[in-house]
Amino acid sequence: MKTVAQAVGEVVKGQHFLEEALARGIVNYSALASDLQPKISDLLRKPVKTGAIMMALRRYPIPPHIHQSGQIKNSLRLLGDITLKSDIVAYTFENSATLIPSQVKLLDKINHREQLFYAFTRGITESNLMISGAQKDLVSSYFKRERQMHFRAKLSAISVKLPQDNYKITGLYYQIFKDLAWNGIAVYDVVSTTNEFIALVDDALVEKAFTVIKRLKSNH
Repeated sequence: MKTVAQAVGEVVKGQHFLEEALARGIVNYSALASDLQPKISDLLRKPVKTGAIMMALRRYPIPPHIHQSGQIKNSLRLLGDITLKSDIVAYTFENSATLIPSQVKLLDKINHREQLFYAFTRGITESNLMISGAQKDLVSSYFKRERQMHFRAKLSAISVKLPQDNYKITGLYYQIFKDLAWNGIAVYDVVSTTNEFIALVDDALVEKAFTVIKRLKSNH
């Protein structure tokens, strides 16, 4: 049978940013326990006292990446150049036997255009293609036989150079995307390499997103 501590842990993990608030000691345990009481009681299928929930909250084991704030702050200070690319369009295509050949034809056509933005990510059932808006006609031509599942225009790409060995720092990406989320910025897609990541956001949010990411460097 599930315990109060297990039920509390399950709920906390499902609440955005609550783990960090607990780690920072900025939570009113009594108020939070009262707020969680109906959900915990439903999970356990019996009435649960707020005192038991408070005790579980105080004993909640904070994940390691929440405690590694020193390493994360140092990595954020070492973030490199932040660049912007505007007028990006994004396509989602259903995976098919002809999708990669279509991509090869497109790449052969745009290969010499060094300033052009282009990214392609392949999933299990679908693939995303992101490219400068001026190339829409080329995409329409080379991918006309593919099943297009989604299209999005008026996007901007924010590219951030990451410090070396960033992949060893647990929670670095979490910190970046947490700050974007706290500022109401939805990320349409993310493309990453070992030492760089690119976030695609709506044109209307790009200035705000740029400011948030830039502030990460100066505030740490």
